[in-house]
This record gives sequence, C-alpha cells and structure tokens, in this order.
Amino acid sequence: FVCVFVCVLSPMGESGYSYSLTTFSPSGKLVQIEYAFAAVNAGATSLGIKATNGVVIATQKKLPSTLVDEKSFSKAFLLDDHVGVVYSGMGPDTRVLINKGRKSAQAYFRMYQERIPVSQLVRELAAVMQEYTQSGGVRPFGVSLLVAGFDSQGPHLYQVDPSGSYWAWKASAIGKNSTNANTFLEKRYHDEMEIDDAVHTALITL
Repeated sequence: FVCVFVCVLSPMGESGYSYSLTTFSPSGKLVQIEYAFAAVNAGATSLGIKATNGVVIATQKKLPSTLVDEKSFSKAFLLDDHVGVVYSGMGPDTRVLINKGRKSAQAYFRMYQERIPVSQLVRELAAVMQEYTQSGGVRPFGVSLLVAGFDSQGPHLYQVDPSGSYWAWKASAIGKNSTNANTFLEKRYHDEMEIDDAVHTALITL
C-alpha cells in the first residue's frame, strides 16, 4: 500500500500577506500599514500651517449624528501648554497616543522643571507608533497626527504617520481630500506668512 501526498506551491499575492503585520510581502510592503493609511485617508481633513509668529492647526469637526452632544466630541487636544494636536483617522487610537504624549511631557517637566522640546515629544510619539508596526498581536495605529508647538527654537509643525515616520512641515494636510488641500497650500504658502494670514488660509483650504 503506497500513499502519495502531492503539494502544489503557487505564488501568494499581496493579499496573502495582508493579515500579518510582521511579514513583508514580496514587493517589500507591510500591507497592514497601508490599511492604516487607508483609515487615515477616510478621516476628516486636518491641516497645519507654520507662520513666522506661530502655528495654526485646523480640522473638520463632523458629528456622527445630530443627536451627539457637541461638547463631548473633540478633534483637537493639548499635550502640554505649548503643544497641540489634531488628527485624521480613528479617534479611539488617537486617545491612546494623546495619553502617552501627556505622560511624556509631564515626566520631562518633573525631571528638568522645564517644558519638553516639541521635537522630542514628537519623536516619542513616533516611537510608540513605530513599535506597533513590528510586534505580533498588535496592529498599527489607524491615525495620523499634526503636532503644533512653540519652544525656544520657535514655532514647529510635525506630521506623524501610522508607520512611525515623522517630518517637520511648513504646511501639511491629512485625511480625506488631503491631496487637493496640499496642492492648494503649495500655491498659497509663503515663508513670510504671519499668523492672521495662516488662519485665513486654513479656513479657505478647509
């Protein structure tokens, strides 16, 4: 009696890797991170503009229902007295990052008795988001952040993405219709822009 097992190997497409966060697809992608970016792009538009004398962050605040109490729904948060955040994507994921950012800011203040530099706080948030892209049993944060702040180095605007990447920007938009918003900002932005003009530009962009 002879038993023969035949195994046929067929190439696995990108979808075969979509359930694994820690496995790269043959094209070098982590597909779950791309899905996280899709969640960001489905969120309300948010934008930030750095001016010579400050930073503006703005977002669309769309209530899920007319019955929701507007006071309980927020899209902008303070991490510290000198740092604010808006987001596009999943609100519950944002709350986790906001709490971590506030704890980092207060830990720095207790240690050094001064406010945390904006760039350092952004690095710590980005490190948390990056950590969730290379660990089993977790998923990436489905949110991008625009972090605005002012410290001894002047005004700052940073964008932090689900991959853990972050950059300093002069102006940036995230979320739904961000491509059109960024195209408009490229035409309107100039290095001598002051805060009043930045507010006006943010409003007409939204």
